Amino acid sequence: MTDIEYMKLALQMAHSTKGQTSPNPVVGAIVVKNGRVAGMGAHLKAGTEHAEVLALNMAGSDAEGATIYVTLEPCSHFGKTPPCADLIIDKKVKRAVVATLDPNPQVSGNGVRKLKKAGIEVTVGVKKEEADWLNRHFFHYIRTGLPYVTLKSAASIDGKTATHTGESQWITGPRAREDGHILRHEHDAILVGIGTVLKDNPSLTVRTSTGGIHPVRIILDHQLRTPLTAKLLTDKQAPVWIFCSKEADSTKINRLEKAGAEVISISSKIEAGEVLQVLGKRKIQSVYVEGGAAVHGSFLEAKAFQEIVCYIAPKLIGGADAPTVIGGTGFSSMAQVPELDVVSLEQLESDIKMVAVPKRSKE
Repeated sequence: MTDIEYMKLALQMAHSTKGQTSPNPVVGAIVVKNGRVAGMGAHLKAGTEHAEVLALNMAGSDAEGATIYVTLEPCSHFGKTPPCADLIIDKKVKRAVVATLDPNPQVSGNGVRKLKKAGIEVTVGVKKEEADWLNRHFFHYIRTGLPYVTLKSAASIDGKTATHTGESQWITGPRAREDGHILRHEHDAILVGIGTVLKDNPSLTVRTSTGGIHPVRIILDHQLRTPLTAKLLTDKQAPVWIFCSKEADSTKINRLEKAGAEVISISSKIEAGEVLQVLGKRKIQSVYVEGGAAVHGSFLEAKAFQEIVCYIAPKLIGGADAPTVIGGTGFSSMAQVPELDVVSLEQLESDIKMVAVPKRSKE
């Protein structure tokens, strides 16, 4: 097998833990000795052993003189666990193949430099593009201090999210809906507007055949109209954060907080940028926006997003009054319209899943 093939295996291991390692990145590691896989590991949860530790421990004495393949630069500093670079050196590994460097200033090339200084042969950049994409949430947060924002929609071919009477269940099929729940699991938080809460009374939890981690549930609710009987408040499945205007009624705030929500008062007008600033300070690295047309419109107009996931059903709903994916005022000229690069197209039963990112912003 080649370096590329071994790194593919390490990336597969890292991908299997996506959604469960935050605030840490996902990492996979493979130890190879004489053409045989001697150890493998993936980081499972913040505070537990890193992928390199698991792989090297599994390899045991075979680690000496071996090659280790790691999807992200080994750490070089003491955090909740000791530096992985030191362990690689101590185990007398001969060669390290690293997919991509860690943008974290505490690491950022220091791990590779430490390995090279110890006489270990280091190769960097094998499957870099795939490794960067896998940890795009983490990388964006480390570089900007803001959450990575994914806008999600499910619509008919003509861009409608419901009929003119408001009926929306179900536009897409079971596989597309299951995939959407997987994306909930992979994000730290899920965000909707008050309109979605009042219309659909959603749970905003992860409901897949294999389970998953529920994201923090965020509601943009200017006047605090969230009912105390909302499923979000009564199911106690995950934290609920409600953003409201600083002029919001204090009585409503008290009632919602007694019901279990955390109410966050910000500017008179709830702006996407300010919401993301607050979430970044609260260590939320990724936000999955499932809100209605108004919420999507506000994030689009602010250009406050890094990814679009569209599930497109082969249906035509029609109607000038039927709701569409994006609301708000929109842009006044084509020159203002963000251009996108399509990352992937996938068929899920009868539906199409399209993933796109702003041009020149793919991470």
